[in-house]
Amino acid sequence: MRPTAFPKALARLALGAALAGGLLAYAVPGLSATSVEVNKAQNTQRTVTSNTPSKSEVTVSDKMLQNPSAHEGDWLLDGRNYWNQRYSPLDQIDADNVKQLSPVAIVQTGMTGSFETTPVVVHGVMYATTPVVDNKMKIMALNAATGDILWETTYKLGNYKICCGPVNRGVAVAYGNVYVVTLDDKLISLDASNGKVEWEKSVADPRAGYSETLAPQVFDHTVIVGSAGGEWPIRGFVAAYNADSGKQEWRWHSTDPNSFKGDSWKHGGGMVWTTPAVDPKQGLVIFSTGNPNPDLYGDNRKGDNLYTDSIVALHIKTGKIAWHYQEVKHDVWDYDAVSNVVLFNIKENGKTIPAAGEAGKTGWFYIVDRRNGKLIRKSEPFVRHSKNMFSKPTKSGVEMLPGANGGSEWSPPAFSPKTDDVYILGMNQLMNFTTEKPATLPGHIRLGSAFTNVKKGAIQNGTFTAVNVATGKIDWQYHAPQPMIGGALATAGNLVFTGEGNGYFDAFNATTGKKLWRFNLGAGVNAPPVTYKVGGTQYIAVAAGGNFQLGFPYGDAIAIFKVSR
Repeated sequence: MRPTAFPKALARLALGAALAGGLLAYAVPGLSATSVEVNKAQNTQRTVTSNTPSKSEVTVSDKMLQNPSAHEGDWLLDGRNYWNQRYSPLDQIDADNVKQLSPVAIVQTGMTGSFETTPVVVHGVMYATTPVVDNKMKIMALNAATGDILWETTYKLGNYKICCGPVNRGVAVAYGNVYVVTLDDKLISLDASNGKVEWEKSVADPRAGYSETLAPQVFDHTVIVGSAGGEWPIRGFVAAYNADSGKQEWRWHSTDPNSFKGDSWKHGGGMVWTTPAVDPKQGLVIFSTGNPNPDLYGDNRKGDNLYTDSIVALHIKTGKIAWHYQEVKHDVWDYDAVSNVVLFNIKENGKTIPAAGEAGKTGWFYIVDRRNGKLIRKSEPFVRHSKNMFSKPTKSGVEMLPGANGGSEWSPPAFSPKTDDVYILGMNQLMNFTTEKPATLPGHIRLGSAFTNVKKGAIQNGTFTAVNVATGKIDWQYHAPQPMIGGALATAGNLVFTGEGNGYFDAFNATTGKKLWRFNLGAGVNAPPVTYKVGGTQYIAVAAGGNFQLGFPYGDAIAIFKVSR
């Protein structure tokens, strides 16, 4: 049975499509019984249509990945390029015609839940993942222009532990394969042409509290992953696997024994649960790390607790640390650095400096020199700060801004080289932080704390902010009625797109912040949008399925838009 999560939105869509001559796609559009082949493996079920692409059509090489400008119509990586900029050079959709943007397909996946995927698009084929529902998730290939489902592989999960929703943020596509990680800590390689599972490897132990939520990164025939699970007494890591065999090549652990009291580093957190950036020229993989564990109680882990709450660079060939910058020392507020690191260049004293930036839960955008990790500047705050920020939580409780969600959560920002602005989603949530000494039980959640929204005089709203990386100043800011979580997209059409928890999908003038267009999809638009070109036409796509953390209304759809003529 397909859920009916979008009744009002679909009524509007049907009318709009009829007027625009567009196409609406639901479930498996245009798929006849004779064109479906179901293959069952031990823990997967695969449905394939007769219109699947050839292997050569969807094989992505390292040369393609390192030259995105030669493939401007594709969206080949989670962040579109290795610098995680989420910027597209496509400009067919611009400030003059964005008001004519209308849906051509609403693909209902049948998996209603907290939806955070970033689609990847290769030569007109879109790859996406769904949330986990009833212990199952889907990896899907779609016609990126029509929404027709080409194949879908349903993976049945084993046992897992999660804090923040049954989510998955997407895939990596390379070498003719699709790579995905799962909440039960599997790294899976599928044939990109038909969804057949080629191999499956365990990357961590879900019984201890590890889980996998990020979209993997790929580089030079390696697949790079990190792990979620910072609310459990475990040790974070980043690991690289051979893209052909799945054999582990290296693993780096994110807790430094010299900066934790006693042996607390063995279960000190520092998870890595958003997709890393890559600097191919310097041979670095650069990412952000999560909170130390326990989250709000630090007496048993005295010290700076490196490398938690940090921007970290590793040598991509060996996994050895190159540098780090710690945003918050000895964190007792759950102020992880979790938003994707973005790479860009800035001018300082007439010189070009290769830089990296991260939108912290603290509400500042941190900019460091990516050659050595030295701080260049912090931005103006993009959310509200209370005067007692960084007060130590107590048993009776302390009310503070930002709350434990941030600042900026996992939401990936976008960077436009046309404006020198980075576009950041932010949250204002006044929270009460309480703490007490926690017990340590292997496999059990260990917060040492509670953080709850303050209901009396509640502050619950959001920001979407353009921060200039050359100055750290705010160029413009949009105020949303609820906290912002999901992600951003910037384009050469001088547009920036993002979604809201109330169901609206928005387009802004990237220079001025003027809202130019919006469309309500009937469920929270809390996933990062992408853009691409098929047959000479530019499209915009985004998942609309709500958000577990913030209680935004659920759905199951991937929406595809183009300008109506």
